[in-house]
Amino acid sequence: MRNVTAVAHRGAPYHARENTLRSLRIARELGADAVEIDVRLTRDGVPVLLHDETLERLWELDKPVRALTAAELAEATGQRVPTLAAALAATEGSRVMLDLPGSPDVRVARRVVDVVRDCRAEDRVYYCAGAAAMLAVRTADPAAEIALTWTTLAPPRPALLDAVRPRWLNYRFGLVDRDLAARVHRDGYLLSVWTPDTVRAMRRLLDLGVDSITTNRVDALCALRRRG
Repeated sequence: MRNVTAVAHRGAPYHARENTLRSLRIARELGADAVEIDVRLTRDGVPVLLHDETLERLWELDKPVRALTAAELAEATGQRVPTLAAALAATEGSRVMLDLPGSPDVRVARRVVDVVRDCRAEDRVYYCAGAAAMLAVRTADPAAEIALTWTTLAPPRPALLDAVRPRWLNYRFGLVDRDLAARVHRDGYLLSVWTPDTVRAMRRLLDLGVDSITTNRVDALCALRRRG
């Protein structure tokens, strides 16, 4: 069975709350090659780790993160929502996939890119999201490594690929079959997928030749690699 990059989706959410420093540390202990984290900005422009627009699902606070300053967010969550800077420090030595949920503009992308640069993490950080977000990242950082998230079987338009210049095409795992995998590789891209959580699905994807799997069960993926 071929090797594949094991990416821990929001850390290790079956073991600890997603997008927290504890979750990221556990993911690395479980063998993850990279961790995927979601980044949004607070009202005062601090990039923090949160997938949802509001704090309700994880922190039982029905407020959007963009309505709170970083200090207010820390107080409301007992300092358990980490900043991007803290997350990069906690994952030193590991690859980090930054997902920009929602519809971030160039201002947001530039702020995130600035923090990555300030932390001297450019060489180990890459970015994933849809076309609009990745165009914003490309504008903010012409050298950024990008995984363009794509959610249909129709391939991205050549003009979009020329503008974004991704290294990876990042597909929902259920869309991937042998023909799609062959096309992505033939066109010169690496193929990443998200988020299979069963060994059966992971094994199928490995057999198809994907290059990276983002999963909530990175321990299961790493165990499958070891057995292979």
